[in-house]
Order: sequence, then C-alpha cells, then structure tokens
Amino acid sequence: MAELLHRWGTFAARRAWTVIVGWVVILAVTVGGFLAGFSGLVSSFDIPGTASGKVIDELQQKLPAFSGASGTVVFHTTDGAPLTDEQRGEIAALATSARTLPDVSDVIDPFQTEAQLAEQRSKIADGRAQVSAARAQLDAGQSQLDAGSAQLTAAQQQLDAARAQAQAVGFPTDQLDAQQAQLDAQRSALDAQQAKLADGRAALETQNAQLEQGAELLSYADAIRVVSADGSTAIVNVQFTVPRLELADSSKKAVVAHFEGSPIAGTEVAFSTEISQGVPQILGVGEAIGVALAAVVLIVVLGSLLAAAFPIVTALLGVAIGAMGLLSFSGIVQMASVTPILGVMLGLAVGIDYSLFILYRHRRQLLAGGDVIESIGLANGTAGNAVVFAGTTVIVALLALNVTGIPFLGLMGTAGAVSVAVAVLIAITLTPALLGLAGTRILSRRARTRAEDAAASHEAAPAATAGVHPMSTVRAVLTAVVAIVALLVVATPSLSMRLGLPDGGSEAEDSTGYRAYTLTQQAFGEGVNGPLLITATLPEGLDDAGVRSAQLSVARELAAQTDVVAVAPVAVSDDHRLAAFQIVPAEGPNSVSTETLVRDLRALPPVDGDMTLGVAGQAAINIDISEGLANVLPLYLVVVVGLSFLIMVMVFRSLLVPLVATGGFVLSLFATYGAVTAVFQWGWLGGLFGVHNPGPILSFLPVILVGILFGLAMDYQLFLATGMREAWAHGAPARLAVAQGFRAGRTVVVAAALIMVAVFSGFITSESVIIKSMGLGLALGVLFDAFVVRMLLMPAIMHLLGGSAWWLPRWLDRIVPNVDVEGSALERRHPVHHAAHE
Repeated sequence: MAELLHRWGTFAARRAWTVIVGWVVILAVTVGGFLAGFSGLVSSFDIPGTASGKVIDELQQKLPAFSGASGTVVFHTTDGAPLTDEQRGEIAALATSARTLPDVSDVIDPFQTEAQLAEQRSKIADGRAQVSAARAQLDAGQSQLDAGSAQLTAAQQQLDAARAQAQAVGFPTDQLDAQQAQLDAQRSALDAQQAKLADGRAALETQNAQLEQGAELLSYADAIRVVSADGSTAIVNVQFTVPRLELADSSKKAVVAHFEGSPIAGTEVAFSTEISQGVPQILGVGEAIGVALAAVVLIVVLGSLLAAAFPIVTALLGVAIGAMGLLSFSGIVQMASVTPILGVMLGLAVGIDYSLFILYRHRRQLLAGGDVIESIGLANGTAGNAVVFAGTTVIVALLALNVTGIPFLGLMGTAGAVSVAVAVLIAITLTPALLGLAGTRILSRRARTRAEDAAASHEAAPAATAGVHPMSTVRAVLTAVVAIVALLVVATPSLSMRLGLPDGGSEAEDSTGYRAYTLTQQAFGEGVNGPLLITATLPEGLDDAGVRSAQLSVARELAAQTDVVAVAPVAVSDDHRLAAFQIVPAEGPNSVSTETLVRDLRALPPVDGDMTLGVAGQAAINIDISEGLANVLPLYLVVVVGLSFLIMVMVFRSLLVPLVATGGFVLSLFATYGAVTAVFQWGWLGGLFGVHNPGPILSFLPVILVGILFGLAMDYQLFLATGMREAWAHGAPARLAVAQGFRAGRTVVVAAALIMVAVFSGFITSESVIIKSMGLGLALGVLFDAFVVRMLLMPAIMHLLGGSAWWLPRWLDRIVPNVDVEGSALERRHPVHHAAHE
C-alpha cells in the first residue's frame, strides 16, 4: 500500500491539473445527482418491531384515521384576554379550510369541539332530569295502582263476606258471581297496568344505566380541553393521512404557511414540533466559525496561509461531494435529517486532519532540504499510508453501526463512512496535486531560506527528538493516577443517564415549537404535550351496549393508574373488535413519571380477563426508540472495543499497548457520557451551551459517539504510538522511546485534535438540540481522548510498562501480519534527495 501511495503521490504532483479536473468532474456529477435525486429528508426516527409500532400497525388496519401523524397549532391572544367572537370565527375558518392541505385527513375546530363537549354534558344533565321526571311519574302511577289494588282488595273482602253469608242461609249467588267477574276484570286490568309500569321502570333503569355509563366515561375526560379555561388559548389539532416517518416536509410546511399566511389580529400562532420541526440547517455561522478556528490552528502549525488553505479547501470539497452524493439517494432510501449533518461533521473534521498529516510530513521533509516531487511521493506513502489506515478504522467503526439492526442508525453510520472515505481519497490524491502546484510556496520566506540552506549543506537536520529524556517514574505514576481519577469523576453523571428524543421543550427558546410547548403547558397542563394513545382489543360479538360497557371497564382501569390526568374514548372499529383511548399524563413526554406510566400500562393484565391493551403515542414511541438503542449499545461497544483490540495488536505487535489504548478509549467515552449528561440532563452550564430545559440525552447519541470517537481515538493512538514503536525498534531504550515517539508526534496530534474540537464545537451553536448535543459530545470526546488519554495517560502507562509494553507471544507474532503503517520500509527504499542547489 505504501509503495502504491508513493507512486500515486508522485503522479498527482506531476499531473496536478489532471487530478484537480478529475475531482471537479466528480463534484459536477454529484451536483447533478443531487439535483435529480434529492426528494427531501424526514425529521423522525423509528425502530422496526417496537411495541408502539405494532399498535400503529393495528390502527392502520382497523382505525386508519388514528394511525397517521398528528400535530397541534396553538393560538393565543397577545394580551392574555379571552378570544373574541371574531377571532374565534377566523380560527374556525382557518381550521376548516386547512382540511384540503396535502396529506391532511382532518383538522379539529377547537370551538366546535368545546361546543360538542358542552352539548354532551348538557344532554347528560337533561337526560338525568328526564329520568328523574319519568321516575317521579312512574312512582305516581305506582301509587295510583297501589291505591286501586287496595280498593280491589277491600271490595274482594266484602264480596267474599257476602258470599259466605248467602251460602250460609241458602240464598242464590248469581248477583255475587257477576260482581266477582267485574272484580276479576278490574284486577286483570290493574295487573296489566302494573306489568306495563314495571316494563317502563325497567326501560327507564336501562336508560339510566346507559346514561350513567356515558356520564362516567365523560367524567374521565373532564380535564381534556382544547380551549383554555380563561379563553385566551385554543388548540387546533391537525391529523395527517400518513405516519410521521412518511410525512413529507413539504406537507408540514404547507400547514405552517396556511395558518401563518392569514394573521389574526391580536393573536399569535405557534406549531408543535410534529409540524414545525423540519430539516435543520446543515451549515451556519457556528460551523463557519469552527472552520475559521481550524484555519488559525493550521496557520500556526504550518506557518503559511497557502499551506493552511489546502486542508480547508480539500475538506470543503470532500464535504460537498459526500453530502450531495448521499442526498442524491434520498429518493430511494428514507433518510433522517441528521444523516447528512453527521457526514458534514465528520467530513470537515477528518478532511482537514488527514490533509494536514500529509502536508505536515511534506513540509518537514522540505525543511530538511528534500526535493518537492520526491517529498510529496514519500509523504503520501508514509503519512498517507497512516491516513488510509486511520480512515479505514473510522470507516469500519461507522459501518459496524449496521450490526445494531436499527435502520436509521445503520444509514447514519454508512453516511458517515462514505464521508470519511471521500476525505481519505481526497487527502491522498488532491492534496499531493495541490502540493505539486504550490512547490516550495507552501513554506514561508524564512522557512524557504532554511530549506535552501539545508539543501545546500547536504546535511541532515537535527532530529526532532535530540535532547529528549524520559519522564521520571514518579511523574508517570502521578500523571496516570490524576488522569484516571479526573476521567472517572467526569464520568460519574453517566450513571444516571436517561435516553430520550427531544420534545418541544428542548427546542430553542425563540422557536415556534418551544412556544407551542410552553403555551400548551401553561394553558392546559404539561401532559397535553405528550398524550398517549391506548388500544384495547374487545371480545367478539359485542353489541353497542356491550361495547359501551367494555369501554367503561377499560377507562376505569386506565383512570386508576398513577399520573393519569384524563382518559377519553376516541374511536371503535367497525367490527367492534378494537377501541382507542387517549390518555393525558400528569407530566410531559420526556418525564420520568410518563415513562413509568407507559411501562405500568404495558404491564397491566388484560382488562376483565380478555381485553389486551396496547400503548402508542409520541411519548411511547420515543421510549421504545430509546429502549431499543440502549439495548444495542452494549453489543456495539463490545464489537467496537474488540475490533479496536485486534487492529492494534496487528499494528503495534503488542498485547499491552492495545489494552492501554482500549482502556483509555473506554475511559474517555464514559467521561464524554458524563459531561453530556451533566450539561443536557442536569443542566450544568446550560446557559453557556444554550440548554434552557434539561431533559434526557439524545437516544442515539451514545451509540454514535462510540463509533466516531473510537475511530478518532485510534487516529491519535496511531500517530503517537507508532513513533514510540519505531524508536524502540531502532534500539532506543523502551522509556526513552516513549518520550521520543511522543515528541515526534505531539505537534501534529495536538493540531489535529484542536481542529476537530473547533469544527465539532461549531455545531454546538445550532438551534437543533440533536445537532447541538452531537457537536458537544464529539468535541468533548476528542478533547478528553486526545489531551487526557493520548497525551497524558497513555505515555505515562507506557513509561511504567517499559519494554514489556511491546511483548507479544511468539506463536501470535508468527500469525499476525506485519503492517508497516508509517511506511518505514518505503523510507528506506525511497530516501528523500536534496533539491538541486541553484
């Protein structure tokens, strides 16, 4: 590989314009592909096979109207006064006309809903009054029947007495028999009236029972409102025909444009995140500042504006090709909005770093008096070879995200891997071409003078490690202990880390999503921002009365749960086999109590023994996604750590060095988790980082951090430890070799780490909490790993291990391939000749 890269670097330096034009053509092709294939991104995430996903599938089959995405539009008077009749009419008109928007199935007029609820309550009150009046009438009728019955009983007694007397004296009873017939007829009529009265009473009790069932069901929903108690706030519910993952961004924008396009005097309008959350901006001011800071680091390290410009230019080109190439496939593969952003993050960071590694090596050889073309070839074969290896480790780690079985996460990893691959290819092809065009102009005037003097003297420059001495053992022990303790302290908050997806309360304070969230919370309660959708499978063969009774049984069970504010039955399937309910929890979708409620509901046994419950809704979906990601994190960590160990055994031909490197990576990873938890979940330094509403950690952030930080950590380990091994292999004592290798690689590693921190930090300024947390996590991860683990902990432990650090069993040494990452053999075959003296 080193020899191939050497030849390619030499070719690129001599045929620079050919290489440059080739990359311009590739850029043009990706731009064309983007223009032809881009079809938009989605702002939601999903994991197949979750409990909430199964509920949604069931709803799609039997209650499709409730399986689509939904969101809210919140209207609020600017002065806090109740909405006027005119304002209510305009809001209702907007709600009605919005039903024709793309992908919209229904829009609920809040005032009509409130009127319907009031009408239902009125009907129940009227029904109770009617039942009471009917019961009074029945009671009066019963009293009359009882009086008639008493009269008949008295008449019967008199008739019986007369019959007895007549029979005693032998008088005929014909007249008495006629009277008896009359009494019997009256008794029959009275009995018929009594039966009729009993039937009426039974019907009345049945009607009353149904009325009370309806009243009880309605009582459970008393806390659900769409117009606030003070009349100043109203919620318009928008129901879409497609699930949230299939909802086009254009459809959401159409809803926003519709309601914002006709302003209502005296009111403000805000949209929940389900509607307002679109594709975040990929590049902004913060990212530009991060690149500018990276440029400052490059200028300081390279000492030339022209040299500093090359890594920036190549990185931006790589980002453009990688991002547009990925977006070209958005019409074929459904992409989450953060997918290209992750590619941009990595493309910028590693693109600058990889080009810097090659350029720094070339610059050092020029300062030693080397010929430009030969130096470019050698730099590409040595530093470029290390770049290929380092990039490959990052690519493999990112592609390993596919083993999680989570589609959107695997796609993010693939997108990041593609961006890194493009950065590697550009670094080993375009960078040599640009260096060939620049010649010695990448050096400052003073540096060119030094290079010319070195070439004229034909003497090798003094080694960078001249005068280097190993650290003391006491210093090594103290450094290792302090570094480990510091990382463990920072990692402590990770023990309480909760995973979730951001809700409206996590959005930027000036965003419409945050405004809608806070208005809803203030007017209706926090739980209205995260209602749960409950399904219940009903027994077969139920009539309307049976369905109502089953609904009541389920509603009672749901209302009895802790932290349930309201329960409302919302629909029953045509076959009477599935009922849907809405639950309003006590707190928001990301609260601990709501998460506990979801778990408790799922743990309930079937209601009445045969009605199984299912739980969906945004809060439940977020919990399912977070749970799924938390479950795959250990597996992915084991895969990555195991991969890391095997790769480093091959590179460093040692068992202890990989153990030290892997242990350091795990420490820096959990320190990163701890710091992110402290900021985003605990709210520490929240004002500094724009975290105004602490909450759970972005659910897929821990997995993403494992993949990316592993690859970057191996980069830094490679550029430091290979120098140590090289010095040791050339006969330096083990502890001196540690110091020499550290001195040789520290400048470029510090510069590369600072560049990465600067680029990743630029994304912290994003308004999207997803991008903000990814930017902070990656910046802190690089900071901890590069400066604490690689620059302090690893050299200290390597010093303490001494020569045993490079121990490898003989049997393993025979089967492990010899990988010359630094290209030492290439240096021996292609020594850099001095430039011709002019």
